[in-house]
Amino acid sequence: MIRVLLVDDQPLIRSGFRALLDLEDDIEVVAEAGDGQEGLALAKEHVPDIALIDIQMPVLDGIEATRRIAADPALAGMHVVILTNYGFDEYVFNALRAGAAGFLVKDIVPEDFLHAVRVAARGDALLAPSITRKLIDRYVTQPLHTGADTMLTELTNREREAVVLVAQGLSNDEIADHMVISPMTAKTHINRAMTKLQARDRAQLVVLAYETGLVAPHSR
Repeated sequence: MIRVLLVDDQPLIRSGFRALLDLEDDIEVVAEAGDGQEGLALAKEHVPDIALIDIQMPVLDGIEATRRIAADPALAGMHVVILTNYGFDEYVFNALRAGAAGFLVKDIVPEDFLHAVRVAARGDALLAPSITRKLIDRYVTQPLHTGADTMLTELTNREREAVVLVAQGLSNDEIADHMVISPMTAKTHINRAMTKLQARDRAQLVVLAYETGLVAPHSR
């Protein structure tokens, strides 16, 4: 069962998402909140698998709520998915830096929304290649992560290759095909790279890949 927390200051948005999720046998909405502060408290209380968090809210916005969740060891297994409208890319990227596993636009079709929740629950990043390109091209123009050289030297060549492919938006199966290895081996390379780079999840791995200069904004 995938346990979900909904955090959005618009009751109609929350009720719409909840109506969709409640129809699924493998998904349970454990709590709802109308602002980031309340959402953070409920996250600590329920420790859901997924927190769907609006990016702009009163009291505590989605970026700060995400940052606090990511910094709490007790919530290490929880994946934050940011809910946003078109036109707020800069906020989305800041949320990814803060620890979000990905983001969804609020006009997403129901089938894609449900698929995205399940993808996030598996620990995969919700970053379509086109969105990754748009964000990186606009906001990552130079390495920003200090100590990048030291971090990258710990990666094996195969781990580096896997990280580059993750940053290009490929799935585990696609990475396995590209590297001519099994999906399980691809996942192992990615997990080891995440550990060495201290990345919380695949979305953080994408951010680090660009911030450390492992992948250049126009190298695709």
